[in-house]
Parts: sequence; structure tokens; C-alpha cells
Amino acid sequence: MSNDNASANNNQNPAAKLWGGRFSEATDAFVERFTASVMFDQRMALEDIQGSLAHAQMLSEVGVLTADEFAQIEGGLKDIAAEIQAGEFPWSVELEDVHMNIEARLTQRIGATGKKLHTGRSRNDQVATDIRLWLRNRIDLIAAELTRLQTGLVDLAEKEADTIMPGFTHLQSAQPVTFGHHLLAWNEMLTRDYERLIDCRKRVNRSPLGAAALAGTSYPINRARTAELLGFDAPTENSLDSVSDRDFAIEFCAFGALLLTHLSRASEELVLWTSSQFNFIDLPDRFCTGSSIMPQKKNPDVPELVRGKTGRMNGHLIALLTLMKSQPLAYNKDNQEDKEPLFDAADTVLDCLRAFADMAPALKPKKENMLAAAAKGFSTATDLADYLVRKGVAFRDAHEIVGQSVAFAIEKDCDLADLSLAELQKFSDAIGDDVFEVLTLEGSVAARDHIGGTAPNQVRAACGRARALIAAR
Repeated sequence: MSNDNASANNNQNPAAKLWGGRFSEATDAFVERFTASVMFDQRMALEDIQGSLAHAQMLSEVGVLTADEFAQIEGGLKDIAAEIQAGEFPWSVELEDVHMNIEARLTQRIGATGKKLHTGRSRNDQVATDIRLWLRNRIDLIAAELTRLQTGLVDLAEKEADTIMPGFTHLQSAQPVTFGHHLLAWNEMLTRDYERLIDCRKRVNRSPLGAAALAGTSYPINRARTAELLGFDAPTENSLDSVSDRDFAIEFCAFGALLLTHLSRASEELVLWTSSQFNFIDLPDRFCTGSSIMPQKKNPDVPELVRGKTGRMNGHLIALLTLMKSQPLAYNKDNQEDKEPLFDAADTVLDCLRAFADMAPALKPKKENMLAAAAKGFSTATDLADYLVRKGVAFRDAHEIVGQSVAFAIEKDCDLADLSLAELQKFSDAIGDDVFEVLTLEGSVAARDHIGGTAPNQVRAACGRARALIAAR
């Protein structure tokens, strides 16, 4: 802003502000910009109009507004909504926020009747209502994308129920599993995320409208009616808490932080699996980029960026927790700082889910490489120990026998399955020629034949249960 404009703003009539009646001097130009929120809260414009329409309808029904006044307000607000959607609305920093911009425009369009819209409410309950409406809409979009991602994962898991890969602990080869089983582990994380999201929505879906500034209003309002008109489950119970509560925003960011943590874990595995060192997965070109200097490179940028955005999401959660930690009741200007973290949190979650929902069904496992990797690292050692236990050997003794067998195989530079029966029997005479059935990778995964196990038939059954849960949403 130029100095001339700043001077002009400093000299404006304070009464021109919609709240300026008690002020004797104008707001400083810098302070005006510093305290304004319209640059970012205009994202809630349609929700603000939605809330105003419900409020005006209720005021008409209880007799505070006449039918004609309501009709004027309704028509004016709908015209303003059309202006906003067409990108033609004249936003003004001088009018501070989305609420004052819309109210001033309404009065400009329909005259003095527009000034009656704010009867029985405050910007405090108005903004609390707008945020909840906005977040509820985003939650519904996010729930749909989460469902799309899970559907893609379950479909791929069923397809790859027999595809053997190494399972890891400490990033060391541990036991063979199937790729389908691994994908279902991702799906389990996302199922918990979905449950948290829907649970969060229940607490978002309460109407603070009518709490006014902090104590309610003396007008004969019907809060249950505005809650009904706006699709809320019920009005909030306490006016002080209604205008100052941001728990729902914090809870949403906590959901987002956990979701992004899960997507980040999956992203890390995709980054590893697409490397030449692992070479387990082919990630389609459309989810990758190249190098400006190394022509051979195919970089897994989408999972890397999702992994990186987890830090951004965690930051938003801490920002909101810190914002609220020392606020006395009721509303404080601090709460203006809730919107940018919340808006970006919702955008980040939605974008990451869309990326993953597009990418996950397109993953192509390199089955031969996975199988070869699973054959390394003595991944069937536990199967040998279990075999010995079934033959009557105590587990701790079986553990010792297998450890000695592994040490011998390391000396010979071969896998347990490559040892001869005579070589294995050096360590225990309980070992018979049926031992090789459990030392195969296929036998190992098939033996885990219980709910939650990696046996292919259990993976397919788990896919059916997962698909039924998704369908019941």
C-alpha cells in the first residue's frame, strides 16, 4: 500500500466501520492490514452465506424479521453467492473479514434491510459456525478419497494374494509374507484413520449459531431450528464454549497427522522398493520425475512429497494446540490464527489422499525379484523352529538348533533349504525328510493359516471382510 493510501486510510471516518460507533479515530493502516483476515477467510464465503440464510429464515419464523425483509435478504445473499462463484465479488481489506464484506455488500444491494441480518448473532458465533460448515464439507470429501484409496488397495491385495515377498523387522529379512498381506496392513492403518475421521465429524457437526458474542441473545431465537436448517445434529450447549471452542479443528489435525504418518510409512516403503537396490515395484512414469543432469534417473517424487508433507501436517497440529493452550474464555482475537493451519491441513490431507488413491492401484510388483529376495536371509528359519517344536523339541532348544543350522549355512554360503537332509540332521535327529516342506517359501506363507495371517486364502478372506466394511459406509 502506498503512503498516500495509508494516509487516506488513517484519516477515514471510524464510523464507516460496521462496528465503529464507539471509536473516535480511525484504525491505523498497518493495524488494519495486520488484523484483517479476509485474504484467507474468504474461502468460507459460501458457508458464511449458508449460515446467514439459515439465521435469517429463523429470524423470520420467530417474527424478528418480516416475510418481506427475509425475502430481500435471501435474494440479496443468493445474488452475492453468484458474484463470489463468478469471481466478481469486490473483496476489501478495509472490511476486515469475510463476514463484514458480505454484510456490507448485502446492505449496498438491498439497503437498510441488510443491516437487520446481524440481529441476534455476533461474528463470534458466526465464524464458529462457518468453520464447522467448511470443515464438515472437507471431511466428507476426505472420507470419499480415503474410501477410494482403500478400495484400490484391497483390490490390489486380492490380486496379489499369492505374490511372495520378504517381510521385514529392523529392515532385515525376517519371514516371507505375501504382497497382498502387506497391502492389507496399509489398509488396516487407513481403516483406523477413517474411523477417527468419522468420529471427529460427530463433534464438528454441532451448531454454535445463536451463542452470539459469548452469552447468548435476548431475542427469541430458535437455535434448534438453525441447527436443523444447516444439517447440524444439534446446537452446542454452552454459549461461552460455543464461541471459543476449537477442539474440533485440533482433533481434525490430529487425525491428519496420524493419516499422513501412515501414508508416510507407505511412501517410505515405496521409495525403498522402487530403488535399484530393492527393485520390488514398478511405479508408473506419471507418478515420477527425472533428473536435470542424470538421464537414467526415475525419481519417486509423489511418495517422497507425501512423506515430506507429514512434517507440515504435524506442524499445523502443534500450531493449533499452542494457539489454544492459554486462552481464557471466551473468544479472543488469537483464534483468527486457526484458519490458515486448518485450511492448509485439509488441503494437504485431500491432496495426499488423491495422489495415493490414483497411484496405489497402479503399483506393479516385480514378482521374481520379490521372490528371490524372500529366499535370502534365512527367512524360513522360524518355520524350521516350529517344525522341531511339532516334533517334540522344546522351543528354546529348537531356537538353538536352528541358530546353529543358520551359522552352518552361512559358512557354506547357501540357504537353509539348500542344505541336505544329512547336514540338517547333524543338529537334530528330530529332523526328517518332510522338513523341506516347511523350508519352502510357499510352505511358509501357507502355514500361517489363521485370521490375520499371511496365508493366501486368509488374505483373500481378509479382502472380503475389508470390502464389506467399506461397502457398509
